[in-house]
Amino acid sequence: MSEKKMSSSRKHQLKSLMLSIAKGLLEEEERERERDRARYMAENCPAPSMPRTMQDLQDLCKEIHKKIDVIDEERYDLALKVSKSDKEIEDLKIKVQDLMGKFKKPVLKKVRMSADAMLKALLGSKHTVNLDLRANLKQVKKEVKEEDKELRDVGDWRKNIEDKSGMDGRKKMFEAEA
Repeated sequence: MSEKKMSSSRKHQLKSLMLSIAKGLLEEEERERERDRARYMAENCPAPSMPRTMQDLQDLCKEIHKKIDVIDEERYDLALKVSKSDKEIEDLKIKVQDLMGKFKKPVLKKVRMSADAMLKALLGSKHTVNLDLRANLKQVKKEVKEEDKELRDVGDWRKNIEDKSGMDGRKKMFEAEA
């Protein structure tokens, strides 16, 4: 299905409308928070009445100290609950990462393997592949050239040198060239 594209003016109008609605909701939440705060302060913090005598002042101080102790105990308990919850959350995150498999892979060590062992590991034990590279080579017959035969027939080089040494050898060399 083809969807029709909105014009830019329509998009701008909808965006401004959404922003105005969101602004109204945020203002309402702020007013509600202020009402809750005022109600809480009225319930838990009565208007202070300054005592006239020293005994009344000491009683007021003792009462305030008791309230401070109670609040400190609550704060300590809540801090322990928060730290315990944080630890549980961290443990659950680790478990989720383990289940998802998104963990850092360790560096692999280099292992020397023959080609046969590598193929066996990749293909499994069912496929036994022998990598004999010489088996598939073409057989070539070696041709013996005539020049090579002459070189072999010449024999030992020392014998050749002895024949050419002296006057007889030089005479033979000149006769051969002529």
